[in-house]
Amino acid sequence: MKEKRLPLTVIGGFLGSGKTTLVNHWLSHAGGQRLAILVNDFGTLNIDSALIRSNAGSTMELTNGCVCCQIGDDLSMALISVLESTPSFDGVVVEASGVSDPWRIAQLGRADPGLFLDGVVVTVNADSFLAHWQDPLLSDTLARQLKAASLIVLNHCDLALPHGVSQVRERIALIAGGVAVFETSHAQVPLPLLSGLSLPASHAAVHDGHDSHMDCGDEAAAHSHPHHPGNPAHGEVFETWSCHPTPTFEMIELRSWLKTPPPGLLRLKGFVQTSSPGQETKWHEIQLAGRCNSVSQVIAPIAGAALVAIGLCGHLPRARLSEFFERISV
Repeated sequence: MKEKRLPLTVIGGFLGSGKTTLVNHWLSHAGGQRLAILVNDFGTLNIDSALIRSNAGSTMELTNGCVCCQIGDDLSMALISVLESTPSFDGVVVEASGVSDPWRIAQLGRADPGLFLDGVVVTVNADSFLAHWQDPLLSDTLARQLKAASLIVLNHCDLALPHGVSQVRERIALIAGGVAVFETSHAQVPLPLLSGLSLPASHAAVHDGHDSHMDCGDEAAAHSHPHHPGNPAHGEVFETWSCHPTPTFEMIELRSWLKTPPPGLLRLKGFVQTSSPGQETKWHEIQLAGRCNSVSQVIAPIAGAALVAIGLCGHLPRARLSEFFERISV
């Protein structure tokens, strides 16, 4: 049985798109999560001084239990240091440089047995993206970043005209296909969209009726669509679906479904029973974030089989989820 692996989230995006602001937002709302944040330069973070407990060279310890480390010349060594830390972390976040390919970093999360790739979040500046896209020296970098994303954060929507935001979304769709896009300003994104760490525990999220809506009730909701006149400051920006699946899933079928999930499903996590030809039934934890997914063998969970899924409000494919995981015909 493998030890529990550490979720890795990569935050990429071009210069000025809001990566650092997004990291600061996450740190400020960590809610008890002990995170290791790996960055190129502390100077860009501008962390609230009230959060800083100590700053010693290349490591900054925060009062909320999180730690920020400068990557230096070797990201692999920085990740090894995080994995060997005591007490252990709940997750690790890497802020990629503005001109790098976040997928190259994400491969570390797929290759290291101590990590699993929780997602690749790519920020886009809604106000300057189209101008940058017209520059032949930049378009390839922008395209590689978008194609790596499991979630695209369309930031600075307050600075762009509504038709400009629409044009950026159209261009993103041509480049990245059906990857989910979350519109915001000031990088205010609900944490459950960024990481499976912030999803409610799957066994606790299940209730009668299977469906629920989550109201952010904070800045994330207020900035979800800032350029739309009359949009309420508080609203439901994402929703969840949950169930206790009773079937045993064939591993090949399960992996195939996770490889091509239905549109609108941003995240999925939980525990199911699986079977393979000639082997006994086993328990596995499944994690899905956009194009990224993992299946890991675990001991039998106390609460039994349970799943929770998340999507943007009105776009979560409940019927497709029920059809596969509950074997309900639709």
